[in-house]
Amino acid sequence: MSAPPEPADADAPPALERAAVRLRLVGTAALAGALIAAVWLVATLVVGDFAGSVETTFALGSLAFGFGLLGWSGAVALGRGIESMQTHLDTGTGWTEADARRAMARILGFGLGVMLGATTVGTAVSAVA
Repeated sequence: MSAPPEPADADAPPALERAAVRLRLVGTAALAGALIAAVWLVATLVVGDFAGSVETTFALGSLAFGFGLLGWSGAVALGRGIESMQTHLDTGTGWTEADARRAMARILGFGLGVMLGATTVGTAVSAVA
């Protein structure tokens, strides 16, 4: 009787390590988005219509979040087919499903950060005013 075959992903890193990498990928983008939103809203607080700026900033963040979410799901659903097509056509673009998912996760995280930053700054200024 032979031994059972080893799983194909035996060399894959542990789940906790993979989760940390993904959290760092989205978290750094979210932090960048929150900082940009905060700086933008503090600047508009000095210059002009703050309430309108908070709403516009949140809307732009949700647009980026939605685009990233849609792009990520599209990369997951169609990625292998697009890779196969590019291999078959010999395009040599270097596009991969993993790279597309990573890029969309960054956009998603950035949009999430902008939304959180706009909410936090808007709430803080409303509490003070």
